[in-house]
Amino acid sequence: MSLATVKKNILRMAHYSYASHVGSALSAADILYTIYAKAADITPENINSADRDKVILSKGHASTALYATLAEFNLLPKEYLDRYYIDGGVLPGHLDKDSVPGVDASAGSLGHGLSLGLGMALAKPQYKVFVVQGDGESEEGSVWEAAALASALKAKNLTLIVDVNNLQGFGRTNDIIPVDSFAAKFKAFGWETYSADGHDLKQLEELLKKPQNAPKAIIAKTVKGHGVSYMEDELKWHYKSPNAEELAQGCLELDSAEKGNKE
Repeated sequence: MSLATVKKNILRMAHYSYASHVGSALSAADILYTIYAKAADITPENINSADRDKVILSKGHASTALYATLAEFNLLPKEYLDRYYIDGGVLPGHLDKDSVPGVDASAGSLGHGLSLGLGMALAKPQYKVFVVQGDGESEEGSVWEAAALASALKAKNLTLIVDVNNLQGFGRTNDIIPVDSFAAKFKAFGWETYSADGHDLKQLEELLKKPQNAPKAIIAKTVKGHGVSYMEDELKWHYKSPNAEELAQGCLELDSAEKGNKE
C-alpha cells in the first residue's frame, strides 16, 4: 500500500473534476491512511457488514481523501476514482453513506460526525469507532455537546482525531477561534487526550492503538496541502483545483518523497 498513491489520486480527482478542497484532503490523508492500515478492522471481506469498526470523516468536503484511501486498501473499486464529482459519476463531492460501501456517514454540513460516531460507539460497544474532524469544524457547538456526553457515558471505544491545519474557509483558525487549547478542552471534558504530529505515521499508529478507558482525543497538528510544496499552508487550495502542470508537479514531488523515504 502506498500513501503517495493516495495523495496522487487526491490530486488527480480534484484535477479532472475541477473540484475544490484538495488542501483539506491532503492534510487528513496521513491520518486516514494510518487508521485503515493500522487501527481499524475493516477489510474487503467485512466492508458490507454492520458488525465491523467504523470510520467517519466528519470534514466531508475532504471526501477525496477517504475515497482514495478506501481504494488503496481495496475497499472501493479503483475505477470509481475516475467517477468522482462528475455527471453520471458514483462518488459525490460531499460524502453520502448511501453512495458506496465504506462510507460510514454522510458529511458536508460540519459538526455532526462526532455525534454520529458516539451513537455508533454506544450501539456497538464491541467495535471501535474513529472520527476525523477539522479544527475549524470544532467551533460547532454540537461537537462539545457530543464530547460531554461521550465522557459521561464512558464511550471507551470512541476515538476522535482533530485535523489541526490552522486554516479554514476564511482564514487562520487561530485568528477566528484559537485552537491551541483543544487538548486542554478535551481533557477538561474527561477525554484521554494526546497531541501528535499528524504526518508522523508511527506516532499516529502508537496513539491510535493505545488502550483506553474513556473516549480518546488525538489533537493532530497538520499542514494544509501536505506533501505538495506549492499547496502547503496556502488558503487558496481550500477552493482551487490543480491544472495539468500543477498536477504533474505535485505527483512528481510525492513520488520523490516516497522514494526518499524508502532509501
